[in-house]
Amino acid sequence: MIIVDTSVWIDFFNGKNSDQVHLLDKALGTETVAIGDLIALEILQGFKKDKDYNTTKELINSLTTYDMLGQNAVLSCADNYRKLRKKGITVRKIADVIIASFCVLHDFPLLFSDKDFQPFVKHLGLKEVK
Repeated sequence: MIIVDTSVWIDFFNGKNSDQVHLLDKALGTETVAIGDLIALEILQGFKKDKDYNTTKELINSLTTYDMLGQNAVLSCADNYRKLRKKGITVRKIADVIIASFCVLHDFPLLFSDKDFQPFVKHLGLKEVK
């Protein structure tokens, strides 16, 4: 099973030709693809056309979805953010802290194209899908 970040889903829906999109396309037919509630929100809020929104909502509802934030996750996010800050790394988006920390906490690999996840791979043990 893999978690797929918003960055890859956006590229997927926009028809972008990238290694991550190809990995997602392949995974959709061969393994469990999951997302977090926060990722679902980020994806769905970006659609302008109702038809695209509704089609995507159906796809998301067919995936395994995890609640990414709770008391344990909050503490993990704060710890991870602070660990990176102590190394001189400031994560720009709190959503990335939540997504990466959730994956680290549950030992789930993350498929992403957003470079902001690299410090989590390098310093906190986030598993990157390649």
